[in-house]
Amino acid sequence: MSKGLIDLISILDLEPIEVNLFRGTSPKTSWQRVFGGQVIGQAMVAGCRTVENRLPHSLHCYFILPGDPQVPIIYQVDRLRDGKSYTTRRVTAIQHGNAIFSLMMSFHDDEPTNFDHQDKMPDVPPPEALSAEEIIKQPFFKEMPDFIKRYYESDRPIELRPVELSRYFGQKIDDGRIHVWIKTAAKLPDDPALHMCALAYASDFSLLDAAMARYGRTLFDKRMMPASLDHAMWFHRPFRADEWLLYAQDSPSAQAGRALTRGQIFKTDGTLVASVVQEGSIRERRESPKG
Repeated sequence: MSKGLIDLISILDLEPIEVNLFRGTSPKTSWQRVFGGQVIGQAMVAGCRTVENRLPHSLHCYFILPGDPQVPIIYQVDRLRDGKSYTTRRVTAIQHGNAIFSLMMSFHDDEPTNFDHQDKMPDVPPPEALSAEEIIKQPFFKEMPDFIKRYYESDRPIELRPVELSRYFGQKIDDGRIHVWIKTAAKLPDDPALHMCALAYASDFSLLDAAMARYGRTLFDKRMMPASLDHAMWFHRPFRADEWLLYAQDSPSAQAGRALTRGQIFKTDGTLVASVVQEGSIRERRESPKG
């Protein structure tokens, strides 16, 4: 079993401590705050543990306070509704006695319909053309920032293969449309709910980068103070998070230190499996006054 699979499974495997109460922990990293996708994925797991025979179809959440990676996170589930077709759960993440995150989830029975349509998947190079072996061959690889080179390391829980590599060298993308291939680093068990939680975990990666791409900048710019504020996700069709998925992103608006970003997630055969909308803070650091 690879390190990537062990890390992701351990992150999403919550400890039940009482009815409707679960405890999650953070991996050992140098990060000063908990990764937003981790809290989304763990909160989803907590909600799913209280529902039988239904899968989530949507979630809406707010990031309230930065999470402390050194302290376990308590997830409290409120069972708001168990209806004939829909089930609703509210999950609150708590640290130091304070709510740091709030999630609403809706679950739905699968049902037949006469209405079935979707957007077409963008035409981009396949993930095989963006593998580490192929990228290393490119003349610009030696000049590529270290944080991008780390995308291709094998011990990450989520594999990332960006399509528009030129933006990491300062090239602006006027419409802000960027694309990233994503999948878990190793095969997951055959549990549809777990694959949804894994995709929710991955959905917070790079999404605010769509706003930065318009300016030829990235979230790794030391002048930036990026942070997720709220996050919404809809699941449309079955998928596996351990198979390549195209995350097509754009940013239709930014103002007042906030950016709105959107994402559509497709299987390699073009099937639209999920949609994401997020607003985040993209404030620049203020230099300390001299003297």
